[in-house]
Amino acid sequence: MAKEVTKRSENYSQWYDNLVVKADLAERSAVRGCMVIKPYGYAIWEKMQHVLDAKFKETGHQNAYFPLFIPKSFLSREAEHVEGFAKECAVVTHHRLMANPDGPGVVVDPSAILEEELVVRPTSETIIWNTYKNWVTSWRDLPILCNQWANVVRWEMRTRLFLRTAEFLWQEGHTAHATSEEAVAEATKMVNVYADFARNYMAMPVVVGHKSPNERFAGALDTLTIEAMMQDGKALQAGTSHFLGQNFAKAFDVQFTNREGKQEYVWATSWGVSTRLMGALIMAHGDDNGLVLPPKLAPIQVVMVPIYKSPEERTAILDKMDELKKELEAHGHTVKIDDRDTLRPGFKFAEWELKGVPVRIAIGARDMANGTVELARRDTLEKVSVSQEGLGKRIEDLLDEIQANIYAKALKFRDEHIVKVDTWDDFKEKIEEGGFLLCHWDGTTETEERIKEETKATIRCIPIDSAVCEEEGKCIYTGKPSHRRVLFARSY
Repeated sequence: MAKEVTKRSENYSQWYDNLVVKADLAERSAVRGCMVIKPYGYAIWEKMQHVLDAKFKETGHQNAYFPLFIPKSFLSREAEHVEGFAKECAVVTHHRLMANPDGPGVVVDPSAILEEELVVRPTSETIIWNTYKNWVTSWRDLPILCNQWANVVRWEMRTRLFLRTAEFLWQEGHTAHATSEEAVAEATKMVNVYADFARNYMAMPVVVGHKSPNERFAGALDTLTIEAMMQDGKALQAGTSHFLGQNFAKAFDVQFTNREGKQEYVWATSWGVSTRLMGALIMAHGDDNGLVLPPKLAPIQVVMVPIYKSPEERTAILDKMDELKKELEAHGHTVKIDDRDTLRPGFKFAEWELKGVPVRIAIGARDMANGTVELARRDTLEKVSVSQEGLGKRIEDLLDEIQANIYAKALKFRDEHIVKVDTWDDFKEKIEEGGFLLCHWDGTTETEERIKEETKATIRCIPIDSAVCEEEGKCIYTGKPSHRRVLFARSY
């Protein structure tokens, strides 16, 4: 099955596209730019949701839901916001269809025009802050800590499954605070929640930092980000958290009476991750045999494949597998017995490798006689024969080892592809090789834009968790003074 997937070394982009489809994660739909997330792909997204949702609730957030449709006038209230999203908005202008008077089918009823057009949610700041106006009167009503799991629409012209689609799934947190300090702390806390999730569940090392003013979310005073490196050396923005200041509170007149009895505008944050994380998971860990899933996010952590020559052997092996399955499930593992009798074991091995299942157990007649199983781990493709006794604990330890190994491999790759660059000629050479470049920048948007135009590289972030960046130097492009290095890369 892996032969149907282009090798990474031949065409990384085609490898990714092949793998998404062949591993049964998603496919293109009849709607341009939109995708169908298939059950196996959605099961991975559900595991991500489950972990993140628990983390949000542990930090005091509650889930809510706000309308899909946003009055067009709402987007006009915050100038930067509407400018940032205007070109991506899908707009509803009519509310009814009618039978085609000139032939078969239906047409838009011209008399059913809306009094005000509705924008299909590209993000929810405006509709939420219009709502928060009704929820807040006093400092006692704050903070508001809401999150919503939803779909959004951004009318992308060039789309790729998971990475950039016209409609995608995400979560968006929207919080309201009495002070600037509380809001800044919230935005920082949530970007670190994302970083913890990326590192400890996705097994994906990330750099945490601030976006440059030019790359901030539309309407934000500050944007924090986690940036991950894919195996082709490109960066992928895996999650963002925004300090919105009082911009949206002022736009929607959300004021409260503070402890001193004075009226004040509320301070805001928003933060989110999306199904783009699925793309990151694939590109950070996959190999030429298919997906490599971290055990903590794998829908199936252990698959069992019986090998037999007779109906009697099949029955005996499947009975043993049922017994072992119960033991593994008692340790909290998700297990599948592949008892399909229409496929040969070799085909099953290839299929489950393609789908990235962390551990495969095979049992044949010799294993039954010896009281053993064959264990194969997906991350290294190593196989070993082990006793059936104490298998539950052994698998538990093995899954932890695989999780750690996948992260260590990704971290080693990233660290080997981060370099300091101090001259413009070096920059132009190194950016062609891929990876993260730590460079001095003079802090101006003009320089940032020129670098992007000439090399397609952008400032991914101004790192906050790397002491190596804190040093004086000169901008690689203009030679003007710089007080710290920033992270440049080409990106998805």
